[in-house]
Amino acid sequence: MTAAARQRPPPGTLYLDHVSHFVADLAAAARTLAKLGFTVTAPSAQRTQDGPAGTANVCVMLESGYVEFLAPIADTPNAARLRAAMQRYPGVHLACFGTPAAAEEHARLGWHGFDPLPLVQLERPVAAAGSLQSARFGVVRLPPERMPEGRIQFVEQHTPELLWQPHLLRHANRAAGLACVFVVASDPVEAAARWARFAALLPRPAGKYVHLATARGHVLIGTTESWSALLGDAPAVPGLAGYALECRDPVGLAARCEAEGFALRRLRRELYAVQLPATLGGAWVFGTRAALALE
Repeated sequence: MTAAARQRPPPGTLYLDHVSHFVADLAAAARTLAKLGFTVTAPSAQRTQDGPAGTANVCVMLESGYVEFLAPIADTPNAARLRAAMQRYPGVHLACFGTPAAAEEHARLGWHGFDPLPLVQLERPVAAAGSLQSARFGVVRLPPERMPEGRIQFVEQHTPELLWQPHLLRHANRAAGLACVFVVASDPVEAAARWARFAALLPRPAGKYVHLATARGHVLIGTTESWSALLGDAPAVPGLAGYALECRDPVGLAARCEAEGFALRRLRRELYAVQLPATLGGAWVFGTRAALALE
């Protein structure tokens, strides 16, 4: 099975599909990522069924999921929401679950009182097979107050073969997958119960955190103090502190981070935490599958 074919979860399951940094300068973000050994997609502007979204992105595509860097480029309501979020803190503001059935998730969220916004049919141009084609997505979004930690949503990938192209999955730093998103909440138990209803997942205690596992990818919810102790810093509640990346050569990625002067911490063998610069914002934990306890 190709990497693209593995991105749509089987019926009845969810994946952690992607997370998004909201950034002011896509070119600066791409340069930082390239210095760290990532292959970065070309910039791409997004459209919905109602017209231009007012945002553009670059992405780091991974064998499991991807990381998006999203910037406002016009004066639209969507772009205004990005700018407002960036005023709170730089970094990660979106976490998205992959679903095989966006319309069904939309209906379920309505039944559970989340009041989802109208289903969005999103598309953006992607170069593939020598031509420009449209990558298409069905996206389920909520009013901001329903999930205050960020833009927490679902996506159905209609054209994964256009996103997960083989040449985009080869990274010099050997990054391989999106493993976990880090949620900041004043009351992790309360927040975990709400996230559990949102995603139909079972919360479990994990030390100072609460853990929810999808069929591929994890959610870890803790306080600002807990995340600051692990990562070196974290945004005020509510928010998203960062995420974990599976990397087959974490020592090499750590060396690249140190060369750029980033605040790096070795947590244990083959596992590191790093605070990212202002061009990206947020924090990573990265390591091998074994170090991240993914196997």
